[in-house]
Amino acid sequence: MTKTQLLIIGLVLVALGAFAYTNKDYFVRAPAAEAPPVVELGDGDTYDLTAGYVEKEINGVKFKMLAYNGSIPGPLLKIPQGAEVTINFKNDTGMKTLLHSHGVRMDNAFDGSQTTQEEMEPGESFVYKLKFPDAGMFWYHPHVREDLQQELGLYGNYLVVASGEDYWSPVNREVPLFLDDILIEKGEINLSTRSADRTLMGRFGNVMLVNGKTDYSLAAQKGEVIRFYVTNAANVRPFNFVIEGARMKLVGSDGGAYESDQWVDSAVLGPSERAVVEVLFEKNGTFALQNKTPERTYTLGTVAVSERPVDVSYAREFAAQRTHQETVASIDAIRQYIGKAPDKRITLSIDMMGMSGGGHMMPDGQMMGGNMMMGVPEGGIEWEDDMSMMNAMSDTNTAKWKIVDDDSRKENMDINWSFRKGEPVKIRIFNDPKSMHPMQHPIHFHGQRFLVVARDRVSQENLVWKDTVLVKAGETVDILLDTSNPGVWMAHCHIAEHLEAGMMLKYTIE
Repeated sequence: MTKTQLLIIGLVLVALGAFAYTNKDYFVRAPAAEAPPVVELGDGDTYDLTAGYVEKEINGVKFKMLAYNGSIPGPLLKIPQGAEVTINFKNDTGMKTLLHSHGVRMDNAFDGSQTTQEEMEPGESFVYKLKFPDAGMFWYHPHVREDLQQELGLYGNYLVVASGEDYWSPVNREVPLFLDDILIEKGEINLSTRSADRTLMGRFGNVMLVNGKTDYSLAAQKGEVIRFYVTNAANVRPFNFVIEGARMKLVGSDGGAYESDQWVDSAVLGPSERAVVEVLFEKNGTFALQNKTPERTYTLGTVAVSERPVDVSYAREFAAQRTHQETVASIDAIRQYIGKAPDKRITLSIDMMGMSGGGHMMPDGQMMGGNMMMGVPEGGIEWEDDMSMMNAMSDTNTAKWKIVDDDSRKENMDINWSFRKGEPVKIRIFNDPKSMHPMQHPIHFHGQRFLVVARDRVSQENLVWKDTVLVKAGETVDILLDTSNPGVWMAHCHIAEHLEAGMMLKYTIE
Protein backbone atom coordinates (compact mmCIF):
# COMPACT_ATOMS: atom_id res chain seq x y z
CA MET A 1 0.00 0.00 0.00
CA THR A 2 1.43 3.38 -1.01
CA LYS A 3 1.35 6.56 1.06
CA THR A 4 -0.91 8.10 -1.59
CA GLN A 5 -3.42 5.28 -1.22
CA LEU A 6 -3.39 5.63 2.55
CA LEU A 7 -3.94 9.37 2.24
CA ILE A 8 -6.93 8.85 -0.07
CA ILE A 9 -8.48 6.39 2.38
CA GLY A 10 -7.89 8.84 5.21
CA LEU A 11 -9.60 11.70 3.36
CA VAL A 12 -12.59 9.52 2.56
CA LEU A 13 -12.98 8.39 6.15
CA VAL A 14 -12.53 11.88 7.57
CA ALA A 15 -15.25 13.05 5.20
CA LEU A 16 -17.63 10.57 6.85
CA GLY A 17 -17.34 12.68 9.97
CA ALA A 18 -16.56 11.89 13.60
CA PHE A 19 -17.00 13.65 16.89
CA ALA A 20 -14.33 13.46 19.57
CA TYR A 21 -15.08 13.31 23.28
CA THR A 22 -13.98 16.47 25.07
CA ASN A 23 -14.10 17.68 28.65
CA LYS A 24 -17.15 19.75 27.75
CA ASP A 25 -19.23 16.78 26.57
CA TYR A 26 -22.22 16.01 28.81
CA PHE A 27 -21.05 18.85 31.05
CA VAL A 28 -22.49 18.65 34.53
CA ARG A 29 -21.34 19.68 37.96
CA ALA A 30 -19.34 16.68 38.98
CA PRO A 31 -17.68 15.80 42.28
CA ALA A 32 -14.06 14.75 42.43
CA ALA A 33 -13.48 11.05 41.85
CA GLU A 34 -12.76 9.10 45.02
CA ALA A 35 -10.79 5.99 45.84
CA PRO A 36 -12.91 2.83 45.77
CA PRO A 37 -14.33 1.70 49.11
CA VAL A 38 -14.55 -1.95 50.14
CA VAL A 39 -18.21 -2.85 50.71
CA GLU A 40 -18.99 -6.16 52.42
CA LEU A 41 -22.36 -7.65 51.50
CA GLY A 42 -23.99 -10.72 53.00
CA ASP A 43 -26.58 -13.12 51.66
CA GLY A 44 -29.82 -11.23 51.06
CA ASP A 45 -28.25 -7.76 51.28
CA THR A 46 -29.16 -4.87 48.99
CA TYR A 47 -26.78 -2.26 47.62
CA ASP A 48 -27.43 0.94 45.66
CA LEU A 49 -25.09 1.54 42.71
CA THR A 50 -25.21 4.61 40.47
CA ALA A 51 -23.26 5.34 37.30
CA GLY A 52 -22.60 9.06 36.95
CA TYR A 53 -20.09 11.81 36.25
CA VAL A 54 -17.00 12.72 38.23
CA GLU A 55 -14.04 15.01 37.76
CA LYS A 56 -10.77 13.12 37.80
CA GLU A 57 -7.21 14.42 37.63
CA ILE A 58 -4.73 12.56 35.44
CA ASN A 59 -1.16 13.86 35.24
CA GLY A 60 -2.21 17.27 36.52
CA VAL A 61 -5.16 17.74 34.14
CA LYS A 62 -8.80 17.44 35.22
CA PHE A 63 -11.15 15.42 33.05
CA LYS A 64 -14.87 14.71 33.08
CA MET A 65 -15.14 10.96 33.49
CA LEU A 66 -17.62 8.32 34.60
CA ALA A 67 -17.71 6.38 37.85
CA TYR A 68 -19.79 3.96 39.87
CA ASN A 69 -20.78 5.63 43.16
CA GLY A 70 -18.20 8.33 42.55
CA SER A 71 -15.07 6.17 42.53
CA ILE A 72 -12.69 4.91 39.82
CA PRO A 73 -12.57 1.93 39.97
CA GLY A 74 -16.05 1.41 41.38
CA PRO A 75 -16.58 0.01 44.89
CA LEU A 76 -15.03 -3.38 45.59
CA LEU A 77 -18.03 -5.52 46.53
CA LYS A 78 -16.94 -8.34 48.84
CA ILE A 79 -19.49 -11.16 48.83
CA PRO A 80 -19.52 -14.68 50.34
CA GLN A 81 -19.56 -17.59 47.90
CA GLY A 82 -23.11 -18.88 47.47
CA ALA A 83 -24.73 -15.59 48.44
CA GLU A 84 -27.45 -13.76 46.53
CA VAL A 85 -27.45 -9.96 46.64
CA THR A 86 -29.62 -7.25 45.10
CA ILE A 87 -28.07 -4.33 43.24
CA ASN A 88 -30.36 -1.33 42.77
CA PHE A 89 -28.70 0.27 39.75
CA LYS A 90 -29.40 3.78 38.46
CA ASN A 91 -28.20 5.33 35.20
CA ASP A 92 -27.11 8.95 35.71
CA THR A 93 -24.69 9.00 32.77
CA GLY A 94 -26.81 10.91 30.25
CA MET A 95 -26.36 7.94 27.88
CA LYS A 96 -27.95 4.54 27.47
CA THR A 97 -26.18 1.89 29.52
CA LEU A 98 -26.45 -1.55 31.16
CA LEU A 99 -24.73 -3.17 34.13
CA HIS A 100 -23.07 -6.47 33.18
CA SER A 101 -21.63 -8.67 35.93
CA HIS A 102 -18.74 -10.27 34.08
CA GLY A 103 -18.05 -13.95 34.76
CA VAL A 104 -20.86 -14.25 37.32
CA ARG A 105 -23.15 -17.24 36.74
CA MET A 106 -26.29 -15.31 37.64
CA ASP A 107 -29.86 -15.93 36.49
CA ASN A 108 -30.22 -15.03 32.83
CA ALA A 109 -32.64 -12.13 33.39
CA PHE A 110 -29.92 -10.20 35.24
CA ASP A 111 -27.06 -10.64 32.75
CA GLY A 112 -27.17 -6.96 31.81
CA SER A 113 -26.69 -7.61 28.10
CA GLN A 114 -28.74 -6.87 25.01
CA THR A 115 -30.01 -10.48 24.80
CA THR A 116 -31.71 -10.16 28.18
CA GLN A 117 -32.59 -6.50 28.73
CA GLU A 118 -33.47 -3.29 26.90
CA GLU A 119 -30.73 -0.69 27.10
CA MET A 120 -31.43 1.63 30.02
CA GLU A 121 -32.26 5.24 29.17
CA PRO A 122 -30.73 8.11 31.15
CA GLY A 123 -32.39 8.37 34.54
CA GLU A 124 -33.74 4.82 34.52
CA SER A 125 -33.17 2.24 37.25
CA PHE A 126 -33.07 -1.54 37.25
CA VAL A 127 -32.93 -4.13 40.02
CA TYR A 128 -30.31 -6.85 39.48
CA LYS A 129 -30.62 -9.98 41.66
CA LEU A 130 -27.23 -11.69 41.46
CA LYS A 131 -26.11 -15.12 42.61
CA PHE A 132 -22.42 -15.84 43.24
CA PRO A 133 -21.79 -19.61 43.09
CA ASP A 134 -18.05 -19.36 42.36
CA ALA A 135 -15.13 -18.10 44.44
CA GLY A 136 -12.67 -15.64 42.92
CA MET A 137 -12.48 -12.18 41.41
CA PHE A 138 -15.19 -11.03 39.01
CA TRP A 139 -16.11 -7.58 37.78
CA TYR A 140 -18.88 -5.30 36.58
CA HIS A 141 -18.94 -2.86 33.68
CA PRO A 142 -21.32 -1.41 31.05
CA HIS A 143 -22.56 -3.39 28.07
CA VAL A 144 -23.42 -0.36 25.92
CA ARG A 145 -20.62 1.53 24.17
CA GLU A 146 -17.99 -0.19 26.32
CA ASP A 147 -15.37 1.52 24.18
CA LEU A 148 -16.57 4.86 25.59
CA GLN A 149 -18.16 4.20 28.98
CA GLN A 150 -15.74 1.63 30.35
CA GLU A 151 -12.83 3.67 29.03
CA LEU A 152 -14.09 6.68 31.00
CA GLY A 153 -14.02 4.77 34.30
CA LEU A 154 -17.03 2.47 34.58
CA TYR A 155 -15.55 -0.71 36.01
CA GLY A 156 -15.45 -2.36 39.44
CA ASN A 157 -14.73 -5.71 41.10
CA TYR A 158 -16.66 -8.39 42.94
CA LEU A 159 -14.43 -10.36 45.33
CA VAL A 160 -16.27 -13.60 46.07
CA VAL A 161 -14.90 -15.07 49.29
CA ALA A 162 -14.55 -18.87 49.16
CA SER A 163 -16.78 -20.82 51.53
CA GLY A 164 -13.87 -23.14 52.39
CA GLU A 165 -11.28 -21.61 54.69
CA ASP A 166 -8.40 -23.42 52.96
CA TYR A 167 -9.48 -22.66 49.38
CA TRP A 168 -6.50 -20.29 49.06
CA SER A 169 -3.18 -20.47 50.90
CA PRO A 170 -2.74 -18.10 53.86
CA VAL A 171 -1.36 -14.66 52.99
CA ASN A 172 -0.83 -11.41 54.85
CA ARG A 173 -3.06 -9.37 52.56
CA GLU A 174 -5.26 -9.47 49.48
CA VAL A 175 -4.91 -6.54 47.05
CA PRO A 176 -7.06 -5.91 43.95
CA LEU A 177 -5.35 -4.34 40.92
CA PHE A 178 -7.19 -2.98 37.88
CA LEU A 179 -4.84 -2.54 34.89
CA ASP A 180 -5.99 -0.05 32.28
CA ASP A 181 -4.81 2.50 29.75
CA ILE A 182 -6.37 5.64 28.31
CA LEU A 183 -5.61 7.68 25.20
CA ILE A 184 -5.03 11.37 26.00
CA GLU A 185 -3.99 13.71 23.19
CA LYS A 186 -3.78 17.51 23.18
CA GLY A 187 -5.22 17.70 26.66
CA GLU A 188 -8.34 15.68 25.81
CA ILE A 189 -9.40 12.06 26.21
CA ASN A 190 -9.49 10.75 22.65
CA LEU A 191 -12.89 9.08 22.22
CA SER A 192 -15.74 9.28 19.73
CA THR A 193 -19.19 10.10 21.10
CA ARG A 194 -20.87 9.44 17.77
CA SER A 195 -19.93 5.77 17.38
CA ALA A 196 -16.99 3.47 18.01
CA ASP A 197 -13.85 4.18 16.03
CA ARG A 198 -10.36 2.61 15.88
CA THR A 199 -12.22 -0.62 15.22
CA LEU A 200 -9.36 -2.18 13.24
CA MET A 201 -7.04 -2.77 16.21
CA GLY A 202 -8.93 -1.23 19.10
CA ARG A 203 -8.02 1.85 21.10
CA PHE A 204 -4.57 1.55 22.68
CA GLY A 205 -3.96 4.16 25.36
CA ASN A 206 -0.79 6.18 25.95
CA VAL A 207 -1.31 6.62 29.70
CA MET A 208 -1.16 3.56 31.97
CA LEU A 209 -3.43 3.29 35.00
CA VAL A 210 -3.45 0.99 38.02
CA ASN A 211 -6.62 1.32 40.09
CA GLY A 212 -7.23 4.54 38.19
CA LYS A 213 -3.86 6.05 39.12
CA THR A 214 -0.78 6.89 37.08
CA ASP A 215 1.40 6.76 40.22
CA TYR A 216 0.07 3.70 42.03
CA SER A 217 2.11 2.71 45.07
CA LEU A 218 1.70 0.13 47.80
CA ALA A 219 3.55 -0.04 51.12
CA ALA A 220 4.58 -3.50 52.33
CA GLN A 221 6.82 -5.09 54.96
CA LYS A 222 9.78 -7.41 54.60
CA GLY A 223 8.65 -11.04 54.48
CA GLU A 224 5.07 -10.16 53.57
CA VAL A 225 3.09 -12.42 51.21
CA ILE A 226 0.44 -10.62 49.20
CA ARG A 227 -2.21 -12.15 46.98
CA PHE A 228 -2.91 -9.81 44.05
CA TYR A 229 -6.17 -10.10 42.13
CA VAL A 230 -5.32 -8.55 38.75
CA THR A 231 -8.04 -7.51 36.25
CA ASN A 232 -7.42 -6.13 32.75
CA ALA A 233 -9.99 -3.38 32.10
CA ALA A 234 -8.32 -1.99 28.96
CA ASN A 235 -10.21 -1.71 25.67
CA VAL A 236 -7.64 -3.74 23.73
CA ARG A 237 -4.22 -3.70 25.38
CA PRO A 238 -2.91 -7.05 26.63
CA PHE A 239 -0.70 -6.86 29.71
CA ASN A 240 2.25 -9.06 30.59
CA PHE A 241 2.19 -8.38 34.31
CA VAL A 242 5.51 -8.51 36.18
CA ILE A 243 6.68 -7.53 39.65
CA GLU A 244 10.37 -7.01 38.99
CA GLY A 245 12.66 -8.73 41.47
CA ALA A 246 9.94 -10.56 43.42
CA ARG A 247 9.03 -14.23 43.27
CA MET A 248 5.57 -14.80 41.82
CA LYS A 249 3.23 -17.77 41.97
CA LEU A 250 0.18 -18.04 39.69
CA VAL A 251 -2.64 -19.56 41.71
CA GLY A 252 -5.87 -18.56 39.96
CA SER A 253 -7.61 -17.07 36.94
CA ASP A 254 -11.08 -15.88 35.90
CA GLY A 255 -13.16 -18.40 37.82
CA GLY A 256 -11.03 -19.28 40.84
CA ALA A 257 -8.02 -21.48 41.60
CA TYR A 258 -5.96 -23.54 39.16
CA GLU A 259 -5.74 -27.27 39.74
CA SER A 260 -2.15 -26.65 40.87
CA ASP A 261 -0.07 -23.58 41.71
CA GLN A 262 2.74 -22.74 39.31
CA TRP A 263 5.85 -20.54 39.52
CA VAL A 264 5.85 -17.84 36.85
CA ASP A 265 7.90 -14.85 35.81
CA SER A 266 4.83 -13.01 34.55
CA ALA A 267 1.10 -13.32 33.86
CA VAL A 268 -0.42 -12.45 30.47
CA LEU A 269 -3.91 -10.97 30.59
CA GLY A 270 -6.07 -10.10 27.61
CA PRO A 271 -8.91 -7.60 28.08
CA SER A 272 -11.36 -8.79 30.80
CA GLU A 273 -9.14 -11.67 31.96
CA ARG A 274 -8.07 -11.99 35.58
CA ALA A 275 -4.96 -13.47 37.16
CA VAL A 276 -4.55 -14.32 40.83
CA VAL A 277 -0.89 -14.23 41.85
CA GLU A 278 0.81 -14.57 45.21
CA VAL A 279 4.05 -12.67 45.74
CA LEU A 280 6.65 -12.92 48.50
CA PHE A 281 8.63 -9.76 49.26
CA GLU A 282 11.71 -11.30 50.86
CA LYS A 283 13.83 -8.14 50.91
CA ASN A 284 13.25 -4.49 51.58
CA GLY A 285 13.39 -2.01 48.67
CA THR A 286 11.23 -0.77 45.85
CA PHE A 287 9.70 -3.25 43.43
CA ALA A 288 8.25 -2.09 40.12
CA LEU A 289 4.91 -3.27 38.81
CA GLN A 290 5.52 -3.63 35.09
CA ASN A 291 3.93 -4.42 31.78
CA LYS A 292 6.87 -6.13 30.07
CA THR A 293 6.33 -6.89 26.39
CA PRO A 294 8.69 -7.82 23.55
CA GLU A 295 8.54 -4.19 22.38
CA ARG A 296 8.92 -2.20 25.59
CA THR A 297 8.58 -2.18 29.37
CA TYR A 298 6.12 0.10 31.14
CA THR A 299 6.37 0.87 34.85
CA LEU A 300 2.81 0.75 36.15
CA GLY A 301 3.45 1.41 39.83
CA THR A 302 5.62 0.40 42.77
CA VAL A 303 5.63 -1.67 45.94
CA ALA A 304 7.79 -0.09 48.65
CA VAL A 305 8.94 -2.75 51.14
CA SER A 306 10.22 -1.48 54.46
CA GLU A 307 13.05 -3.00 56.53
CA ARG A 308 10.63 -3.74 59.34
CA PRO A 309 9.68 -7.43 59.09
CA VAL A 310 6.07 -8.47 59.04
CA ASP A 311 4.78 -9.85 62.36
CA VAL A 312 3.71 -13.17 60.84
CA SER A 313 5.28 -14.40 57.61
CA TYR A 314 3.72 -17.04 55.39
CA ALA A 315 6.93 -17.67 53.46
CA ARG A 316 6.83 -21.40 54.25
CA GLU A 317 3.30 -21.75 52.88
CA PHE A 318 4.26 -19.64 49.89
CA ALA A 319 7.12 -22.03 49.06
CA ALA A 320 4.69 -24.92 48.58
CA GLN A 321 2.96 -25.60 45.26
CA ARG A 322 -0.50 -26.60 46.31
CA THR A 323 -2.99 -28.78 44.48
CA HIS A 324 -6.45 -27.23 44.82
CA GLN A 325 -8.70 -30.21 45.43
CA GLU A 326 -11.92 -28.22 45.12
CA THR A 327 -10.98 -27.19 41.57
CA VAL A 328 -9.88 -30.73 40.70
CA ALA A 329 -13.19 -32.14 41.94
CA SER A 330 -15.28 -29.60 40.01
CA ILE A 331 -13.41 -30.43 36.80
CA ASP A 332 -13.63 -34.18 37.45
CA ALA A 333 -17.39 -33.88 37.01
CA ILE A 334 -16.91 -33.19 33.27
CA ARG A 335 -13.36 -34.42 32.65
CA GLN A 336 -14.63 -37.34 30.57
CA TYR A 337 -15.76 -34.87 27.88
CA ILE A 338 -12.37 -33.20 27.38
CA GLY A 339 -11.17 -35.62 24.70
CA LYS A 340 -14.31 -35.65 22.58
CA ALA A 341 -14.49 -34.18 19.07
CA PRO A 342 -15.56 -30.54 18.76
CA ASP A 343 -19.32 -29.95 18.68
CA LYS A 344 -18.91 -26.49 17.16
CA ARG A 345 -16.15 -24.81 15.15
CA ILE A 346 -15.81 -21.08 14.67
CA THR A 347 -13.33 -18.88 12.81
CA LEU A 348 -12.35 -15.33 13.80
CA SER A 349 -11.84 -12.98 10.87
CA ILE A 350 -12.58 -9.52 9.44
CA ASP A 351 -14.06 -7.80 6.41
CA MET A 352 -12.60 -4.45 5.42
CA MET A 353 -14.86 -1.88 3.73
CA GLY A 354 -17.36 -4.61 2.89
CA MET A 355 -14.87 -6.81 1.01
CA SER A 356 -14.85 -10.45 2.14
CA GLY A 357 -12.56 -13.32 1.23
CA GLY A 358 -9.39 -11.69 2.50
CA GLY A 359 -9.28 -8.88 -0.05
CA HIS A 360 -9.70 -5.13 0.05
CA MET A 361 -10.46 -2.78 -2.84
CA MET A 362 -8.18 0.22 -2.99
CA PRO A 363 -9.21 3.62 -4.42
CA ASP A 364 -7.30 2.94 -7.67
CA GLY A 365 -9.20 -0.31 -8.23
CA GLN A 366 -6.42 -2.65 -7.14
CA MET A 367 -7.07 -5.51 -4.75
CA MET A 368 -4.96 -5.76 -1.60
CA GLY A 369 -4.54 -9.35 -0.45
CA GLY A 370 -5.00 -10.73 3.06
CA ASN A 371 -1.54 -10.29 4.55
CA MET A 372 -0.50 -7.13 2.70
CA MET A 373 -1.98 -5.04 5.46
CA MET A 374 -0.11 -6.78 8.23
CA GLY A 375 1.33 -10.24 8.77
CA VAL A 376 0.80 -12.31 11.88
CA PRO A 377 2.41 -10.44 14.80
CA GLU A 378 5.34 -12.17 16.46
CA GLY A 379 4.01 -14.56 19.05
CA GLY A 380 0.47 -13.97 17.81
CA ILE A 381 -0.11 -10.91 20.02
CA GLU A 382 -0.30 -7.27 18.96
CA TRP A 383 1.12 -5.50 22.00
CA GLU A 384 1.02 -1.95 20.57
CA ASP A 385 -0.79 0.12 17.96
CA ASP A 386 1.81 -0.28 15.22
CA MET A 387 -0.56 0.92 12.48
CA SER A 388 -1.87 4.03 14.19
CA MET A 389 -2.92 5.86 11.02
CA MET A 390 -4.93 2.97 9.59
CA ASN A 391 -6.39 2.25 13.00
CA ALA A 392 -7.43 5.87 13.56
CA MET A 393 -9.21 5.89 10.20
CA SER A 394 -11.23 2.74 10.88
CA ASP A 395 -14.76 2.65 12.26
CA THR A 396 -17.79 0.37 12.35
CA ASN A 397 -18.47 1.03 8.66
CA THR A 398 -15.01 0.09 7.43
CA ALA A 399 -13.88 -2.74 9.72
CA LYS A 400 -16.34 -5.58 10.21
CA TRP A 401 -14.97 -8.09 12.67
CA LYS A 402 -16.73 -11.43 12.57
CA ILE A 403 -17.20 -14.81 14.15
CA VAL A 404 -18.04 -17.40 11.51
CA ASP A 405 -19.73 -20.74 12.25
CA ASP A 406 -17.70 -23.16 10.13
CA ASP A 407 -20.62 -25.54 9.57
CA SER A 408 -23.52 -23.18 8.82
CA ARG A 409 -21.34 -20.29 7.52
CA LYS A 410 -23.52 -17.93 9.55
CA GLU A 411 -21.81 -14.90 11.04
CA ASN A 412 -22.06 -12.99 14.30
CA MET A 413 -25.62 -12.53 15.62
CA ASP A 414 -27.03 -14.70 12.84
CA ILE A 415 -25.47 -17.55 14.83
CA ASN A 416 -27.96 -18.91 17.36
CA TRP A 417 -26.74 -22.14 18.92
CA SER A 418 -28.91 -24.28 21.18
CA PHE A 419 -27.46 -26.60 23.85
CA ARG A 420 -28.90 -28.70 26.66
CA LYS A 421 -28.17 -27.95 30.29
CA GLY A 422 -25.69 -30.40 31.78
CA GLU A 423 -24.29 -31.58 28.45
CA PRO A 424 -20.81 -30.02 28.08
CA VAL A 425 -20.05 -28.58 24.64
CA LYS A 426 -16.62 -28.56 23.01
CA ILE A 427 -15.97 -25.50 20.84
CA ARG A 428 -12.94 -25.13 18.57
CA ILE A 429 -11.92 -21.50 17.95
CA PHE A 430 -9.59 -20.76 15.01
CA ASN A 431 -8.08 -17.29 14.63
CA ASP A 432 -7.45 -16.98 10.90
CA PRO A 433 -3.83 -15.90 10.22
CA LYS A 434 -4.73 -15.07 6.60
CA SER A 435 -7.41 -12.54 7.45
CA MET A 436 -7.00 -8.89 6.51
CA HIS A 437 -5.68 -8.14 9.98
CA PRO A 438 -4.49 -11.08 12.08
CA MET A 439 -4.42 -10.22 15.78
CA GLN A 440 -5.40 -11.72 19.15
CA HIS A 441 -9.02 -11.86 20.33
CA PRO A 442 -10.19 -12.34 23.95
CA ILE A 443 -13.36 -14.40 23.50
CA HIS A 444 -15.84 -14.13 26.38
CA PHE A 445 -18.88 -16.34 27.07
CA HIS A 446 -21.64 -14.88 29.22
CA GLY A 447 -23.31 -16.85 31.97
CA GLN A 448 -21.14 -19.99 31.85
CA ARG A 449 -17.67 -21.11 32.75
CA PHE A 450 -15.36 -23.14 30.54
CA LEU A 451 -12.03 -24.95 30.44
CA VAL A 452 -9.27 -24.24 27.92
CA VAL A 453 -8.45 -27.86 27.11
CA ALA A 454 -6.10 -27.51 24.11
CA ARG A 455 -4.02 -24.95 22.25
CA ASP A 456 -2.97 -25.87 18.71
CA ARG A 457 -4.02 -29.47 19.47
CA VAL A 458 -1.73 -29.62 22.53
CA SER A 459 -3.63 -30.69 25.65
CA GLN A 460 -3.51 -28.30 28.58
CA GLU A 461 -2.47 -30.05 31.78
CA ASN A 462 -3.13 -27.54 34.56
CA LEU A 463 -6.75 -26.47 34.16
CA VAL A 464 -8.71 -23.58 35.61
CA TRP A 465 -12.24 -22.27 35.12
CA LYS A 466 -12.37 -19.38 32.65
CA ASP A 467 -14.94 -17.03 31.15
CA THR A 468 -12.57 -15.38 28.65
CA VAL A 469 -9.78 -16.89 26.56
CA LEU A 470 -7.12 -14.93 24.68
CA VAL A 471 -6.85 -16.57 21.23
CA LYS A 472 -3.62 -15.56 19.51
CA ALA A 473 -3.42 -14.81 15.79
CA GLY A 474 -3.11 -18.10 13.91
CA GLU A 475 -3.94 -20.14 16.99
CA THR A 476 -6.56 -22.87 17.42
CA VAL A 477 -8.04 -23.13 20.89
CA ASP A 478 -10.42 -25.81 22.17
CA ILE A 479 -12.70 -24.95 25.07
CA LEU A 480 -15.13 -27.16 26.98
CA LEU A 481 -18.21 -25.13 27.90
CA ASP A 482 -19.89 -26.17 31.15
CA THR A 483 -23.53 -25.71 30.14
CA SER A 484 -24.84 -25.26 33.68
CA ASN A 485 -26.85 -22.06 33.43
CA PRO A 486 -30.09 -21.90 31.37
CA GLY A 487 -31.01 -18.87 29.30
CA VAL A 488 -30.19 -16.88 26.18
CA TRP A 489 -26.61 -15.66 26.31
CA MET A 490 -23.97 -13.83 24.30
CA ALA A 491 -20.40 -14.70 23.37
CA HIS A 492 -18.14 -12.03 21.92
CA CYS A 493 -14.70 -10.57 21.53
CA HIS A 494 -13.88 -8.44 24.58
CA ILE A 495 -11.88 -5.89 22.62
CA ALA A 496 -14.44 -3.12 23.08
CA GLU A 497 -14.15 -1.77 19.53
CA HIS A 498 -14.46 -5.26 18.01
CA LEU A 499 -17.65 -5.87 20.00
CA GLU A 500 -19.04 -2.59 18.64
CA ALA A 501 -18.01 -3.73 15.16
CA GLY A 502 -20.27 -6.78 15.41
CA MET A 503 -18.02 -9.57 16.75
CA MET A 504 -20.61 -11.45 18.83
CA LEU A 505 -22.97 -14.43 18.66
CA LYS A 506 -25.99 -15.76 20.57
CA TYR A 507 -26.50 -19.15 22.20
CA THR A 508 -29.19 -20.77 24.32
CA ILE A 509 -28.93 -23.26 27.16
CA GLU A 510 -32.21 -25.16 27.54
